[in-house]
Amino acid sequence: MSDHTADLTHLRLERSSEGVVLLTLDNPGMRNAMSEEMTSSWVRAIDAIAADPGVRAVVVTGEGSAFCSGGNTSWIASEPDATVDHLRARMLPFYRAWLSVRRLEVPTIAAVNGHAIGAGLCLALACDIRYAASGAKLGLPFNKLGMHAGMAGTWLLPNVVGPAHARDLLLTGRVVEAEEALRLGMVSRVVEPEGFLDDVLRTAADIAATAPIAARLTKVALADGGHADFESALQWEALAQPMTLATADLQEGIAAAQQKRAPQFRGA
Repeated sequence: MSDHTADLTHLRLERSSEGVVLLTLDNPGMRNAMSEEMTSSWVRAIDAIAADPGVRAVVVTGEGSAFCSGGNTSWIASEPDATVDHLRARMLPFYRAWLSVRRLEVPTIAAVNGHAIGAGLCLALACDIRYAASGAKLGLPFNKLGMHAGMAGTWLLPNVVGPAHARDLLLTGRVVEAEEALRLGMVSRVVEPEGFLDDVLRTAADIAATAPIAARLTKVALADGGHADFESALQWEALAQPMTLATADLQEGIAAAQQKRAPQFRGA
């Protein structure tokens, strides 16, 4: 990992196990709101992860009682006379900075340990998988604050929960608890807080132990809701599956299955 990640502010980057990186939003006093320092650190961390071929899975979580309370609204309220162009020029780089997690080619997991609100929930929605601790609350209450949703919330939420649930959540601005989020499909699993992060990291380690070329191609196949139609899926798989059949990892996977042992994939 790059030395540029050694001096991150409001963010921790750790190797939790072989192939797994843990990113922890670390400003618990502000409920991990997305400060300018945290945003800058996030960009550097994502760049470092993207450049590291040894990374096979990434987990994002929050320090303390919250996952992320969203953007720092203090600066928005402090500029009542700002022009639309000025605010747009400030918001777009902010959106792109945090949504850069979507360009990682490895699977990403949001470990929603507590409240994920506004842009904080958008960050979780931008990850491939979301697990929540029991008691966590999730929502996009932008309208209740007098503002339109941001950070691709109007695209990310329908993509995850479907248009009907997205309309309900965005137009009412209501915040749901983890169990309802599970029913809506917003998260894939709800786990008790005790041992929550360890449980998620074990899942990440299981993902990191799969064949990395196959995992990356599968992530591409599932991006943005998957293929446009059935035939597109067949055409993609008719190319992607032979690509994996030509790898040494395929031979290792078959040998390991026959020998009843764990495979040792090398990404080749």
